[in-house]
Amino acid sequence: MLGHRSLNLDDYLSILKRRGWIMLLPLILLPILTVAYSYTIPPQFLSQTLVLVEGQRVAEGIVKPVISADLDSRLSSMKEQILSRSSIQPIIDRYNLYADKKMSMDDRIDATRKNIDIKTITSDTGRGSGLPGFYIAFRFGDPHTAQQVCTEITSLFINENLRSRSDSAEGTVDFLKSQLSDAKRNLDEQDARLAAFQQKYIGRLPGEEATNSNMLSSLNTQLEAATQALARMQQDKTFAESMLAQQLGTQSMANAPASPVPMAPVNSAAMDELMTLQGQRTELLTHYTADYPDVIALDRHIAELRRQIARTPIPRTSSGAPIAAKPDTAGIQQLRAQIQAAQFGIEQKRQEQAQIQGAIGNYQSRVMTSPAIDQQYKQLTRDNQTAQLFYDDLRNKINSSQMATDLEKRQQGEQFRLMDAANLPEAPFSPKRSVFLTGGIAAGFFIGLILIALLEFKDTSIRGERDIWAFLELPVLTSISLSNQVPSSSRSLGRNWFRRIFLQRVRRSTAPEPAKG
Repeated sequence: MLGHRSLNLDDYLSILKRRGWIMLLPLILLPILTVAYSYTIPPQFLSQTLVLVEGQRVAEGIVKPVISADLDSRLSSMKEQILSRSSIQPIIDRYNLYADKKMSMDDRIDATRKNIDIKTITSDTGRGSGLPGFYIAFRFGDPHTAQQVCTEITSLFINENLRSRSDSAEGTVDFLKSQLSDAKRNLDEQDARLAAFQQKYIGRLPGEEATNSNMLSSLNTQLEAATQALARMQQDKTFAESMLAQQLGTQSMANAPASPVPMAPVNSAAMDELMTLQGQRTELLTHYTADYPDVIALDRHIAELRRQIARTPIPRTSSGAPIAAKPDTAGIQQLRAQIQAAQFGIEQKRQEQAQIQGAIGNYQSRVMTSPAIDQQYKQLTRDNQTAQLFYDDLRNKINSSQMATDLEKRQQGEQFRLMDAANLPEAPFSPKRSVFLTGGIAAGFFIGLILIALLEFKDTSIRGERDIWAFLELPVLTSISLSNQVPSSSRSLGRNWFRRIFLQRVRRSTAPEPAKG
């Protein structure tokens, strides 16, 4: 059949009838060969175990787990550790794996790793992100060895999970303890700084402004009262001094002899001026302090008048001897005692006034420096509160970590539980001869189809009118019906004759034209 024309269903059926026997050969031979080849492959036995992951038995709201990584990532990490050379080589030496294949230790380790399969189980409920468990499988040529190695690897996983969780919990506690020690040292330093600041600026700390203002108002009231009391005491003293001067003058006149003796008259004008100046000074002290310039000027004037009165000459006799003074009367002695008591009270009141003024200056300084001290105090307290919060947070974390560590030691946390022990395989896992048989049949079928397609593509025989039309690409002028009465030999002769005539016409139509001339 011509391979360049399009085919229909009848053509395919015709091809299948003519060349269907070609497909039988690969369909029979290839399955036999593949099944026979499967017997040359060493059998592999698969031992498998199931490990379930049990969650923490104590509610996480009471004790938070110290390991927050998901099981998938932790399982990958444990797999890398268990499949390391340090873990695999002892198993190879113990069970003498792949010793008969004359392989190096590196090749034996690689072969063991390839035959270990770890498959996680995904939860069907979709609740929670954790994995419910995983399978551990090992393939080997001997079933007992496969079972023993699978059990050994499962034990490594369970022990590694316990060790890693315990180490992680203890490492977390140790780290938190070191952080807590640093936080305590920092908190102690902050407390010492705050205590020193409070001691240095006692009475000026925030919150004491109202107390300082009240004390300042009270001290001002006390100062005003002390000033008024001092003025009254000075007035009383001045009055007592004037009375004493009069009493002394009267006594001097009484003690004078009958004959006239030259005497200096008592300077009554100076005494009156002294009393006037003392009254002015008392009036000024009700409004100003003793350091006020007007008060200082009056003090100087008063002192000058007192020295002037003190320089008044003592009465003397005609011979120049001083007149013998009679003892002081009771009134003079009383006036002198009053003056002395008044002077003592004035000194005390002045000391009290000075103390009150110093206290007022102290409290005024406190009120003026309060904003700057308040800013420094806020910074210190903020640092102290931050250190305290960090310390308290570490204390809570270390308590929780210690409980989690105790939970892991008691094996009350998340753990691996062996659900199904490693089984002893009864039949080999591979090779699966049914798979080889199915593959041989499929390969034979496709090879047969390819052979039939190649033969049909190379076949140029003409088998019908569609082949003639496809070959000549010329219109059909007439057709002769096939007669059933012609003998079979005549039919074959007619077909051969028709074929010769057809080929001649084809050659004539395709031959080149002779050159003219």
